[in-house]
Amino acid sequence: MPKKSLTAASVTRLKPPKKGQVDYFDAGYPGLSLRLSYGGSRSWGFFYRHQDKLRRLTLGPLLVVESGENEPEPRLGTPLTLKGARQLWREARQDVQSGKDPAQVRKRERGAKDFETVSKEWLKRDQEKNRSHGEVERIVKQYLLPHWKHRDVSDIGRRDILDLIDGIADRGAPIMARRVQAYVHRFFKWGVGRGIVDANPATDLPKPGQEKKRDRVLSDDELKAVWNAAVEVGWPFGNAVRLLVLTGARRQEIGGLLWSEVQDDGLRLEGERTKNGEAKVLPLSKPAAAIVEDLPKVADSDFVFTTTGKTPVSGWTKAKRDIDKLADIAPWTIHDLRRTVATGLQRLGVSLQVIEAVLGHTSGSRAGVVGIYQRHSFDPEKASALEAWGAHVMALVEGKKRGEVVALRRGDAQ
Repeated sequence: MPKKSLTAASVTRLKPPKKGQVDYFDAGYPGLSLRLSYGGSRSWGFFYRHQDKLRRLTLGPLLVVESGENEPEPRLGTPLTLKGARQLWREARQDVQSGKDPAQVRKRERGAKDFETVSKEWLKRDQEKNRSHGEVERIVKQYLLPHWKHRDVSDIGRRDILDLIDGIADRGAPIMARRVQAYVHRFFKWGVGRGIVDANPATDLPKPGQEKKRDRVLSDDELKAVWNAAVEVGWPFGNAVRLLVLTGARRQEIGGLLWSEVQDDGLRLEGERTKNGEAKVLPLSKPAAAIVEDLPKVADSDFVFTTTGKTPVSGWTKAKRDIDKLADIAPWTIHDLRRTVATGLQRLGVSLQVIEAVLGHTSGSRAGVVGIYQRHSFDPEKASALEAWGAHVMALVEGKKRGEVVALRRGDAQ
């Protein structure tokens, strides 16, 4: 590690590394360092040993004052000049020489906050209005709380995060590992902004594996197998999966469906219920409408798929495993059903613009200037396309040959 006699002027001239981070140790002040990170952050720290373990106490970010300005009183966690950092270093070093852990001493002074408490606050203040709030909350409960529930958030470091992420990746889930890492980074970034932690330990961490773009499309035989398995699984997930097959909707759009959204032979979703934030209408084909008509209503709840009456269904992972056991096909995901619907509509002769309207996409043919000036809803074309798709799916289920399904007339869904 670099060691040099730091001065108020020299600390401003130190260059951050091209990647990762580097500690510049202040000669004459054992353990005192200025850490520079690739992202541009600069923070003071104190390296020391307690009970034969090397530890680091974050003192605070670097503060540069102009000549003649008064320096603020140095306090742990606040911006510090070189002079202020050295003062806190002296206090922390005295604790070490007295057999105390300076980090624990300062936690007692400022009141430690455990991860569970802070994560609840983060979910409420930073994530509550996000469409992915439910998924983030699930990840916190499944992956983070079992490891860090009672840990002080300021105690969680880079090594802890890397061990957690590597463990998820090593279990064969690199994509989930990357997503967990992204949420952890967001959590600590929020914590820095709220003054709960001094620095983000997830900054510039290497990402595990590579998130591959999926292109899985279920064959007709596979789609039939999934449909039949969904029928056998039954309420509520089996019914929901069959609606996903017939509509091409996103899982959260069907899983969180409200009875008040079922209107005029279609599903009318407001912007807060769609990924792109735009309201959309999903026409219901005859098979889809029949499924909706047969769905039970739970008490006075507005949720279509619910077991409590108060919240939408949860437990998709277990339901998916049950369907997999019955369908016995190559690995697939719920989201693959959307790609299967899009591909199926294309095979039926539906135009790209109508397919994107069905899926609720604003990219591709509906992006840019076209998206601004082309305000046609395509509702009649969507209804025609999904009716043809519904007929195709039911023909598969009933064992009819493809030729027995009436193809779209030219212009029906163009």
